[in-house]
Amino acid sequence: MSGFEDFSYERVKVHSNVLDREIEIATHKAGSGPGLLLLHGFPQTHYIWNKVAKRLSEHYTVVATDLRGYGASDKPEGSEGHEEYSKREMANDQIQVMTHFGFDSFYLMAHDRGARVVHRLALDHPDKVKKMILLDIAPTLWMYEHTNMGFAAGYWHWFFLIQQNPGPEEMILSGPEAFWGSLERRATHSLVVWSDEAVEEYKRAFFTADAVHAACEDYRAAATIDLVHDRADREAGRKLCIPALRILWGEKGMIEKMGGAVKAFQAYCEDGVELSGRTVDSGHYIPEEKPDEVVSEAIAFFQ
Repeated sequence: MSGFEDFSYERVKVHSNVLDREIEIATHKAGSGPGLLLLHGFPQTHYIWNKVAKRLSEHYTVVATDLRGYGASDKPEGSEGHEEYSKREMANDQIQVMTHFGFDSFYLMAHDRGARVVHRLALDHPDKVKKMILLDIAPTLWMYEHTNMGFAAGYWHWFFLIQQNPGPEEMILSGPEAFWGSLERRATHSLVVWSDEAVEEYKRAFFTADAVHAACEDYRAAATIDLVHDRADREAGRKLCIPALRILWGEKGMIEKMGGAVKAFQAYCEDGVELSGRTVDSGHYIPEEKPDEVVSEAIAFFQ
């Protein structure tokens, strides 16, 4: 059972400003009422929400997409500047998806890379955000500026995937199972219990040349063009200006080791933002490790 049996599937056409052409974003939708956009992270797809999406669709119109470059969504080739995978570009994809379904503003809940996309979405388009839940991230710029040996060792893939094309791509594709095994042995992965179906889904989606390249470009963008955008915001005094932000992070994960997410986000929010959060007894993959808590937190917070 995928957890998405009752969801409709559509490849929504969106316009890429950088590419100046349309690409398609794979989308699963179910429910009624206010819109709720769910975004996944690396190395996953919309399937990370398989234990929570159906229950949330009893309260909201749930839209779960595959990010640009992931799953069944289009995977444009990256360029030297990596703008194709800037979080600004990826956020614009998601706004267009929600507009396609008739939502001018909506709730957001996102994990890992998807949470970085909606952080940028909320900075650039605060009018689109009713409330937002981020799962297991601190701001990208903050994390790079607080890098130490522990972070570099625990999140080694942040520094491997950004190496020059085609180095990481060729190394991953020369031994995809070995690379997957190295991801699974990370301490932050130790608590997740993935079904055989989930592992098959994630590997099937990731072990292709275009998907591996797209994931590398996502991380390369985070270390280059995204930091340019983030520093420009800081210099201009632009901060999150949305009604409310809640952050959940794994007690066994890297964010907790770095001091917690609420502390990190305080400097990135206007004073009027209702900022809250807490640890969860989990590692990194909170929607699959603690689905009941994710559902209850979402329903309580988005009321």
